[in-house]
Amino acid sequence: MDTCDELSSLLRGRVLAPGEEGFDRAGRPWNLAVEQSVAAVVEAADADDVAALVRHAHRAGLAVAAQPTGHGASGTAEGAVLLRTGALDEVGIDVRRRVARVGAGVSWGRVQEAAAEHGLTGLPGSSPVVGVAGYTLGGGLSWFGRRHGWAADGVTALEVVGAEGERARVAAGSDPDLFWALRGGGGDFAVVTALEFGLHPAPGLYGGRLVWPADRAERVLGAYTEVTSNAPQELTVWLNLQHVPGLEPTVSVDVTFLGGGDGAEKLLRPFEVAGTPLRGSLGVLPLTALGSITAEPTDPSPNLARAALLTDLGPEGVRALLAEPIAPLLGVQVRHLGGALAGASDTPFGPLDEPYYLYAMGVPLTPEVGEGVRARQDALVEALGSHVSGRRPLTALAPGDSAADAFSPSVLERLRRIKRERDPRGVVRSNYPVLG
Repeated sequence: MDTCDELSSLLRGRVLAPGEEGFDRAGRPWNLAVEQSVAAVVEAADADDVAALVRHAHRAGLAVAAQPTGHGASGTAEGAVLLRTGALDEVGIDVRRRVARVGAGVSWGRVQEAAAEHGLTGLPGSSPVVGVAGYTLGGGLSWFGRRHGWAADGVTALEVVGAEGERARVAAGSDPDLFWALRGGGGDFAVVTALEFGLHPAPGLYGGRLVWPADRAERVLGAYTEVTSNAPQELTVWLNLQHVPGLEPTVSVDVTFLGGGDGAEKLLRPFEVAGTPLRGSLGVLPLTALGSITAEPTDPSPNLARAALLTDLGPEGVRALLAEPIAPLLGVQVRHLGGALAGASDTPFGPLDEPYYLYAMGVPLTPEVGEGVRARQDALVEALGSHVSGRRPLTALAPGDSAADAFSPSVLERLRRIKRERDPRGVVRSNYPVLG
């Protein structure tokens, strides 16, 4: 009996083997530029299925790579059994305690829908289709991180399947090592089947996007540095340089403000120096409409991305960003960090001291275009020079990077010790293995 036949006899969920109808679709990552050649795909029916799969993998010498949505896929799942957890889709809100319990297959859009009914919010990123589990295991940089810190810091408990197939509930008091490692150290230590995390009151949300022609970029960037240098924690502003082929290049800002519109408009007044926008969508938003601000694609697509943390964005940094056209990149984004993200954090990455996050992205339509995208990314980071700190959060890594690019040597050694103790056979395989 081969692996897929054995798994089919053990599990209630669907098991797909290479060559079967539906296998390619089920096994593909979100980023279609990532090659992901897996031995089988398991769509678990529930947490019992996950435990049975991991027990079998432990006995058979297999590896299991859990990917709820595949947004963080890096190519390390080759030869593993790919575990899809979409059926673990329960969402529970404890309004009195302001705590959510969600299954490993839940997306941020679902959480926001459930929490918003009670005037509460989680700490989601820019896309409602990103899974809560993978995002949070990587740390989780939210629109509201400046006010509330890392998403991982808000985790109160995790339900997991260990490397031998044992189920457990992990909290700070029950298993401090594993609790610490999973909250921002990645999914290399156990398979998470559910998470519990704190929610936050959201009395109001104001936000949207303002877009100008690219020839106003210098004025917009000047206003951006002014606004972000004095911003309260409730305000988050991201700047975008964009050039879609066939369209005129633009510069834009994306905004969220946890409060009323009057307060936000006053804080954003420096952008008036850039003149009348081509278009704008600022206004009061429901908490469920966060995804409309950046309007990122909701279907899988290929991309090549590179991220960096910036120590500042003074005149030299502005000149470096604007010295050359961004093409063949589609976009260069600068996110404002700081606030609570720079405060105390009991996560593997710890405090995020750098005030800005750079994200440069292009689409490798051909191998030649892909080479051009990488060359432009390299040139941009080189031009920023000493403004690049050299650190990157786990959530900012890209295929080809490793956990060593995210963590300090002492933190990496602690993560490696936990991995060796909990999973000496390497049954659980994350997007960025700590022993890799």
